[in-house]
Amino acid sequence: MTDTLPPCPECSSTYTYEMGALLVCPECGHEWSLASAEPAGGTEAGVIRDAVGNVLADGDTVTVIKSLKVKGSPTGIKAGTKVRNIRLVEGVDGHDIDCKVDGFGPMQLKSSVVKKA
Repeated sequence: MTDTLPPCPECSSTYTYEMGALLVCPECGHEWSLASAEPAGGTEAGVIRDAVGNVLADGDTVTVIKSLKVKGSPTGIKAGTKVRNIRLVEGVDGHDIDCKVDGFGPMQLKSSVVKKA
């Protein structure tokens, strides 16, 4: 049955399996819907997705999923920090979210380190 399922879009593992309406990768833990695995519906140009695969939009609230080092600060942004009212931009080096983080000020984040709250 795994021969008919698409490989994981994150790590390209062929061991994906179905769990309800989602496809799950046992190697990296990535979950996605079967509809987003199809090329016609899931890979639109200009769509920015979070680490889980949810589509992000301007004004969304996101949560940081891993601790981040911040240059010039003795402490970094801790995992679980909520960032409100994001703005999607064409950034440098994959930084595609422009936001203000409480206690740090304005900065850019990568969509791969946040999930939609």
